[in-house]
Amino acid sequence: MKFLRELELLLCTAAAGSLSQAARQLDLSPAVASAMLKRLEAELGVPLLTRSTRHLRLTPAGELFLGHARQAVEEIRAGQLALQVGQQQIAGVLQLSVPSDLGRNVLLPWLDEFLARHPAVELRLELTDRLTNIYRSPVDVAIRYGEPADSGLVALPLAAHNRRVLCAAPAYVAAHGTPASPAEISAHACLSFQLGEQTHPRWRFYRGTESAQVQIAAQRFSADGDVVRRWALAGHGLAYKSWLDVAADIAAGRLLPLLTDWQGELAPLYLVCADRRQLSPLVQALRQHLQSCCAAYAGV
Repeated sequence: MKFLRELELLLCTAAAGSLSQAARQLDLSPAVASAMLKRLEAELGVPLLTRSTRHLRLTPAGELFLGHARQAVEEIRAGQLALQVGQQQIAGVLQLSVPSDLGRNVLLPWLDEFLARHPAVELRLELTDRLTNIYRSPVDVAIRYGEPADSGLVALPLAAHNRRVLCAAPAYVAAHGTPASPAEISAHACLSFQLGEQTHPRWRFYRGTESAQVQIAAQRFSADGDVVRRWALAGHGLAYKSWLDVAADIAAGRLLPLLTDWQGELAPLYLVCADRRQLSPLVQALRQHLQSCCAAYAGV
């Protein structure tokens, strides 16, 4: 794929600021690299780089094209990995970290299906809501809500449009009523998730162009998302949970969705790893399986 190599060279050159350095990274001679860039510019009909004796920078056209080039390379690589998934046996050890609540109550049966389909896979599962240091922990990939703060990590969406939902048990609603607006939430018992020393005292809601931020006063805090869900099921207060965490409870009537004319904030679910080289056929197969499971489950 000549065009793919040309795009990869452009990305490396833009990142390094040096054509010779990019050529070394891609195991090309400087002359071949220069010819490849000239051919790419000729195909596009615009100069992409401005060169001088000491400096190399993107032209405005190059800046515009760079994002499209990056996306194209990522899509082609993903396609190549998908083909490998279809052609190779899925086997090996998978060290996976997943959130407590989602892991216990939703992901476990999905992982059972995956292992039944791929018996040569050995799963080592960690259930935790802590922000696992994926560089230091014995974990290949993690499943986490929200984009990682570390931009160096690779985050692939599993459920990009997942949101939080305000909910409570029927027993709580019968005893205390329901808030008619976000402003009334603070008058209710609220159940809060705590991550390390950080609590989450602000809940956000959206309706069309409106937005509301609520400062809650919680009596119960837990660093375990499953505990917050269990408190909600027991009727101890309002919970602001990921839809994926509580969809089955809401479908079964164990929890009731509240403020249904408002949307909770986005809580996208990602598969996270430290490096794209970890996106093996095994990890790609897991991602495809979980994506399809999330899409079906979202409508429960």
